[in-house]
Amino acid sequence: MLVPEISLTPQTVDRFISRFGEDTIAILHSKLSVGERYDQWNKIQSGKAKVVIGARSAIFAPVSNLGIIIIDEEHDSSYKSETTPRYHTKEVARYLAKLNNIPLILGSATPDLESYYNTQIEKTTLLELTKRANKASLPQVEIVDLRQELEQGNKSMISGKLHQAIKENIENHKQTILFLNRRGFSTFVMCRDCGGTIKCKNCNITLTYHANVNKLKCHYCGYEVPMVKECPDCHSKNIRHFGAGTQKLEEQIHILFPNAKTIRMDVDTVTKKNSHEKILNQFKDENIDILIGTQMVVKGHHFPNVTLVGVIAADSSLNLEDFKANEKTFQLLTQVAGRAGRENLPGKVIIQTYNPDNFSIECSKKQDYHLFYNTEILIRKQLKYPPFCDIIIIGISSEKEQDGKKITQTLHSYLKNRVLQENLGIILYKGMPAPINKIKNKYRFRIIIKCKFDDKMIDVINNVLHQYNQMKESKSNGNRVIIDLNPNNWA
Repeated sequence: MLVPEISLTPQTVDRFISRFGEDTIAILHSKLSVGERYDQWNKIQSGKAKVVIGARSAIFAPVSNLGIIIIDEEHDSSYKSETTPRYHTKEVARYLAKLNNIPLILGSATPDLESYYNTQIEKTTLLELTKRANKASLPQVEIVDLRQELEQGNKSMISGKLHQAIKENIENHKQTILFLNRRGFSTFVMCRDCGGTIKCKNCNITLTYHANVNKLKCHYCGYEVPMVKECPDCHSKNIRHFGAGTQKLEEQIHILFPNAKTIRMDVDTVTKKNSHEKILNQFKDENIDILIGTQMVVKGHHFPNVTLVGVIAADSSLNLEDFKANEKTFQLLTQVAGRAGRENLPGKVIIQTYNPDNFSIECSKKQDYHLFYNTEILIRKQLKYPPFCDIIIIGISSEKEQDGKKITQTLHSYLKNRVLQENLGIILYKGMPAPINKIKNKYRFRIIIKCKFDDKMIDVINNVLHQYNQMKESKSNGNRVIIDLNPNNWA
């Protein structure tokens, strides 16, 4: 039984224990100590554990008599490993299910577009649940146009409508979840005289300000410096924070609702062991008024007393450099809306956006998956994106920019010749610097291929790696080539 987030494990474990007893359950995830993981592994291997619950790596548990695999929230991007070995849990699960001749169940209220497409071409079977748990009614969803809020002089992160709804919720002793998918206090710091931003010394990315420690941090390599008081370029003291993260939202909530009890859940607050569980239990058991969080709070949690969900900035996922930006936005908004009104109490969702006419936001307002799917699948077909092809990224990283360029050009030329000579029927794009072209002091380039991933394509990719191994640059420790099939991270 797989769940996408460690934070969802306790809730799932409780449900299984209540039905099957504690002795038959094993738990696997990365926050376990080495000793705990050893004990759980032995419990599975000996056959004592009949049910294994965990995050993506639990798919490799040594289950001897496998009977069924269930992947909850199957659309979630965390099922794809972005580090070596680069695997997708669903692909491993399909292989294991075929090998053991057992069913594989993929569950989601907002299925991955490719998974749903497979049901339409009858590659997989579609089973639909037409009612919510406990027969609860869907929450009422309202869209707030932030452009109108600005025109009315409201420059805060909370619109007038959301402010009023939070106030009523607190008075009625009901709970609220506020979702903002950015951690930190502000997303970048800029000099208002020269326009320069404070960047990481190792990565070509702006540093994020964290007010609780008064530091600027890089969310890619971990580099941090104390908050600057003057611009390093023009030495002006006219420095200002721009953008907003969960810390800033928490501060504003304290100003607007000084008597409200709040708790925050993001990467910065869940560093300690069992901190996920502790925060969620605190919110549920101690009648805390407002939970502020990143996407950790939107997935699968069941809080009976939550009747209001506020989405602070629905546009943050729309502006990703990713063909799945609309899909991710629709999934996030629909999932977070699903946290409201899960028992007998009616739920309300307020989505704040600068793009109220975007079709993924309109579909999430209606909570209409079929409308979203039918619109998005036509766009994907026209532009030749998955599920109508596979995308392979050949990523090149190097400590020397010239080495990276040379490797990229050589591999692209090799591929181009193969395409022309053998009529491979693939779309090959020119090698380019990656969107974030420097991370951890390494320059990054990439070559994108659209194709049908088959044995012929595996042969081509192996030849590309062989070509790279023939280059003298491949002997340098600072150079690296990775192959990523259907990546989640396009940065």
